Amino acid sequence: MVELRRQLAETPAELVVANHAYGLFELAALHLSLTPPQLPQAQLAIDALGALVEGLAGRLGEEEEQLREGLAQLRLAFVQMKAGAGAG
Repeated sequence: MVELRRQLAETPAELVVANHAYGLFELAALHLSLTPPQLPQAQLAIDALGALVEGLAGRLGEEEEQLREGLAQLRLAFVQMKAGAGAG
């Protein structure tokens, strides 16, 4: 446990936060990929990812642009699926 704490302390915080953001991305994508899609669950994960990426703008290091692009893709997919569910 001491070694894990040391490793975490030596890891830049922006990398740890970005890793958590990727987890939210994966969670949202999972809920969107289910049959039927779990839109409320996906929306929560997307909103949480947005809060991190947009709330920490300029502070997420090299991963920020990829996270912004992923967030935009998730939002677009969500809107398309929601529209499709309303039409169906």
